Amino acid sequence: MDHTLQQYNQQVGKCRQLFDGKNKDYGTAWRILRPKSITDQIMIKALRIRSIEEKGETKVGESIEDEFIGIYNYCIIGLLQLKLWDNQKELSTSEIMALYDRELENTRELMLKKNHDYGEAWREMRISSFTDLILMKINRTKQIEDNSGQTLVSEGIDANYQDMMNYAIFALITLNHNI
Repeated sequence: MDHTLQQYNQQVGKCRQLFDGKNKDYGTAWRILRPKSITDQIMIKALRIRSIEEKGETKVGESIEDEFIGIYNYCIIGLLQLKLWDNQKELSTSEIMALYDRELENTRELMLKKNHDYGEAWREMRISSFTDLILMKINRTKQIEDNSGQTLVSEGIDANYQDMMNYAIFALITLNHNI
């Protein structure tokens, strides 16, 4: 489990570093996005990954790895917007990164609990399965959004974002390490 946590933290660090750099470049321009638009951005990235997987090549400079990092970061943006949408005030870099770190930590804790219960089954999965699971979670999220956030027996939008984040990190670990 220590090995997994080390690999997980390494990949999360890449995501955080890119988010921090983009936050310094663009500020919180993403705050204008409605939560449904964030879900659509995640969908676009996942569909691009699937397209690259099926075609075996990319004609744009961004790799599958870049897209999984984008999915992770857009999921954090989604989690933040779920909490901040009604308050459109501008936030400082330090405020945003503190909020980012809180969501990162909550999602890492979820991964540790699920990884314990599932016995690291994800290590046997293919990258294409992570892509498909993310696409399934996107469809679930869109359905919940279309139902005004209401569910009868299922987890909410936030739980789906967290699962997508963890699938993206598992994919990044698989892409970057011989596991």
